[in-house]
Amino acid sequence: MGSFRYIKGFILEPFLGIFVVPVILLLFMGSNPAWNMVFPISVISTSLGLLFLFIGLVLVFTTTYHFAKFGKGSAAPWDPPEKLVVQGFYRYTRNPMVIGVLFTVLGETILFASTPLLLLFFALWIGNHVLFVKGEEPELTKKFGNQYTSYLKNVPRWVPRRTAWKPDSDD
Repeated sequence: MGSFRYIKGFILEPFLGIFVVPVILLLFMGSNPAWNMVFPISVISTSLGLLFLFIGLVLVFTTTYHFAKFGKGSAAPWDPPEKLVVQGFYRYTRNPMVIGVLFTVLGETILFASTPLLLLFFALWIGNHVLFVKGEEPELTKKFGNQYTSYLKNVPRWVPRRTAWKPDSDD
């Protein structure tokens, strides 16, 4: 199967949320770049937007790599990780990939002063929260048992821990 399975999982999952959907919203619903603010406020908002965008992209690419390397799978529902991923940013928060997507969309929202992108940000956050609580977390508990239960107890869903969690074993 090779690397293409991971690339396909990335293109069809996070890529849609951080590039395709925002571009469609911007094309059809418009934007107001730099919030029509005057210097230096426009520089501050642009810098803040770029910072969120950069952090978000680092999170998305890093966590996608961790899914492939340590989990032997991808973010795609048809190719879930075979092993529980508790490396890198996953030691601080249970959902760093989604946080990366959210940061990216928030950065785009700030850069383009787009109300539709702000609504997308909240829809993604709320939708993923419900998905995790009602679907993913119970399924992962069944799949990984005590290992995931320990992870749930020690690693927060959204707000990162101050220090990295160290599981009993690092398979």
